[in-house]
Amino acid sequence: MLMESVANVNGVGEKVQETLQEMGIHTVEDLLFYFPYRYDTYEVKPITELVHDEKATIEGKVVGEPSLTYYGRKKSRLMMTLQVEQFAIKAVMFNRPFAKKQIKPDDIITVTGKWDQRRLQITVSQYKKGRAEAQNPIQPVYSLKENITLQKMRKLIMNAMEAYGDQVNEILPEKLVIDYKLPGRLHALNQMHYPESREQLKHARRRFIYEEFLIFQLKMQLFRKLKREATSGNAQNYDNDQLTGFVQSFPFELTDAQKRSLAEILKDMKSPYRMNRLLQGDVGSGKTAVAAIALYAAITVGNQGAIMVPTEILAEQHYESLTELFGDKVSIVLLTGSIKGKKRRELLEQVKEHTADIIVGTHALIQDEVEFAKLGLAIVDEQHRFGVNQRRTLRDKGLSPDVLFMTATPIPRTLAITAFGDMDVSVIDEMPSGRKPVETYWVKGEMMDRVLQFIQKEVDHGHQAYVICPLIEESDKLDIQNAVELHHQLTTYYESSMNVGLMHGRLHQEEKEQVMQDFVENNIQVLVSTTVVEVGVNVPNATVMVIYDAERFGLSQLHQLRGRVGRSDAQSYCILLADPKGEVGKERMRIMTETTDGFELSEQDLQLRGPGDFFGKKQSGIPEFKVGDMVHDYRALETARKDAAAIIESDKFETDSEWKDLCNLLYKDEILQGEILD
Repeated sequence: MLMESVANVNGVGEKVQETLQEMGIHTVEDLLFYFPYRYDTYEVKPITELVHDEKATIEGKVVGEPSLTYYGRKKSRLMMTLQVEQFAIKAVMFNRPFAKKQIKPDDIITVTGKWDQRRLQITVSQYKKGRAEAQNPIQPVYSLKENITLQKMRKLIMNAMEAYGDQVNEILPEKLVIDYKLPGRLHALNQMHYPESREQLKHARRRFIYEEFLIFQLKMQLFRKLKREATSGNAQNYDNDQLTGFVQSFPFELTDAQKRSLAEILKDMKSPYRMNRLLQGDVGSGKTAVAAIALYAAITVGNQGAIMVPTEILAEQHYESLTELFGDKVSIVLLTGSIKGKKRRELLEQVKEHTADIIVGTHALIQDEVEFAKLGLAIVDEQHRFGVNQRRTLRDKGLSPDVLFMTATPIPRTLAITAFGDMDVSVIDEMPSGRKPVETYWVKGEMMDRVLQFIQKEVDHGHQAYVICPLIEESDKLDIQNAVELHHQLTTYYESSMNVGLMHGRLHQEEKEQVMQDFVENNIQVLVSTTVVEVGVNVPNATVMVIYDAERFGLSQLHQLRGRVGRSDAQSYCILLADPKGEVGKERMRIMTETTDGFELSEQDLQLRGPGDFFGKKQSGIPEFKVGDMVHDYRALETARKDAAAIIESDKFETDSEWKDLCNLLYKDEILQGEILD
């Protein structure tokens, strides 16, 4: 019955139904579980307990006649004195002249508004005649649209609860409810809409936070299990002696974090199931070395390996670094969109005939003309830059290859287990020894001349610099430097002493590649750019990163940009030009100057910005939870993930009756249905 149309609820006419559907409310169940986004509290506290500048509710007797004054066009101020305990409190009400007729001397009234401790004054946002006890002190506030008022929404939910409340069944097994001391589902639902106290509301929220995290994690774990079971028979029993010899040939020793991540990857490759793992590590943490060892493991079994990256210049850099690591042990080829004609045909033939062991390339790797002889391992670098379908196309080439996704964006653990819940996650959280941390400074705009002189000094020593700004062209809305104007200014400032290049998102791909190539080869000494240089490019000679209007970037993005320098044994510098107005902007600058740990920064960024902005709008794959907040409720998320993994791995899940309702809920999911049908 809960799946009946919301039109069956008393009070829902045709127009209201249309509005509810626009709000995503189609069924009775949707309406019942349309939770308030906040609660107004009308809890009367003693005057001595009220907090300055915060919302408060007070109850008192009107002393004397309220005075009404008009100012401006249709603007009014109603002033009255309330006797509360032994205090005389001023109450101010704006633009409600009608209240003058309603409120009389000696009336008892309850008012809610912003409390001014210094003046003993309250600016009234809501009022009612009578004592506070006559109303529930905690009132739900819902997100609304058009012709549905707050009172109307409360009434509709009440009607739905009265008619259908007894249909709300418990979906969590009794053991979990008892173990975590959770209220029953119907009781918790009642408390979400009509909380009797803060304590009851807290427990109801705790119940639904855990429930929605558990359901989400169960879907993730089930999805993962189905994918794993669909790809059995993929064990790569690599030659351990050959692999050990290869690692020992490196001119450096692996860090403990690299060794740990490598062990997890190699274990996956040996298992009979297809690997689906995310390797995340800060810029310069040594992901490429780990990837090279994994590729060599596949080759010792007689398989091929492929590595796909977002840009041609990054593909060329990977090709060069892998060629240096492998020497003549394996055959490596580079396949990008700009390689055409006879050379391209020869390369495709090498891939098809297995005379090429490792294929490095851009999205050209996933085109139909590319046929692998025996693809054992596919690696996708900077995986968040590729769409889901592009990643899947590569994964589906060859004979169920193991897949390793890599990213230099340090993703907080809470996001990693949510956005990438269908993947295993390995983390390289340690930098190779000998690297000098990038020195980071925050300066105001008036110090720009000193910054430009500092760039000149570094260039005179044979080094290079990036100068980053947020926009390409002037914006009426944002008073910030733009790349085109800044390039003109710096070219004029440095005149003939150095070449200043320009790169931004509106250049054609070939133009971007050419500018970047000129910078790599030191034909350009200072590169003015928007954030298109953010990912992957390796220019060891660059030692200065200047970021204009740094307060407009998130911490993770600032850290990614800072990671473009500090790639050699020369001391590197990051200069943040910023004049933040708000406290969050100032805090961001302070954090950047105090730590170079990407994971610590990513956690701080998550606290400051929230999960929705972490990867960028609509790209993140982050689900929107109704009650839960991944940042603040991360312990519940961790618990739900652990429980979900144990539940899915147990044999009872699909047979035991206590899991029946949860099972039905999961198998309704469209993505899971698609995976089951596949």
